[in-house]
Amino acid sequence: MRVLIVDDEPLARERLKRMVDELSDYQVVATAENGIDAVEQVDSIRPEVVLMDIRMPEMDGLQAAAKLVEQKHPPAVIFCTAYDEYAVEAFDVQALGYLMKPVNKDALAHALARATRLNKAQLSALGKRSKDQESDPARSHISARTHRGLELIPIEDIYFFRADQKYVTVHHEHGEVLIDETLKDLEQELEDRFYRIHRNCLVSVNHLEAMERSGQGQHKVKIRGLEESLDVSRRHVSGLRKLMQSL
Repeated sequence: MRVLIVDDEPLARERLKRMVDELSDYQVVATAENGIDAVEQVDSIRPEVVLMDIRMPEMDGLQAAAKLVEQKHPPAVIFCTAYDEYAVEAFDVQALGYLMKPVNKDALAHALARATRLNKAQLSALGKRSKDQESDPARSHISARTHRGLELIPIEDIYFFRADQKYVTVHHEHGEVLIDETLKDLEQELEDRFYRIHRNCLVSVNHLEAMERSGQGQHKVKIRGLEESLDVSRRHVSGLRKLMQSL
């Protein structure tokens, strides 16, 4: 996989290049010093992944990424920055990763592996989703602080949210993470995409597969892509049944 590194600091570029070179299946094909240079390099060398700083002169990383997602076949953009306040803006330009400097090698490998799993059609769809955001103001990702830094989890990859005391666990296609948000706020924001099946659980409407009843009479819902079945509280059975009949 071809990688372009974009950072206005030479030492930062060299450090990232060394880490990428130590990983198999990835090749740094070029480096750039700012967003303008990055956009020009992408036009000419067509990398699959761009590792990009945010604060840079002339054109910053967010501005460059906004131009890249407009391309017919945009590269996957992974931000590598010393600042965490740009995570919301990163959602808007469909970043696939948000790594905090100094970048950890394991975090970098994880982000690159996720980019590798996306095919060209999926990457092209990133640009379309970015254009559609004016009509759909809801965020496209959930942010979570993990040992890898600040991770961005696409809403469409999430199976369900489960509350446990003051934290909520996000169960998604590639694992699970804790977030410091309330289930109530998530339900209000994502009401068209997630449905409450229990006082402590919201499930993705797009991943609903079936509702069944256990031998003990407990209703459970099957989630597409998961072996685990989730409990449905009695008060939510009727509403969930109507929802699934309408899908």
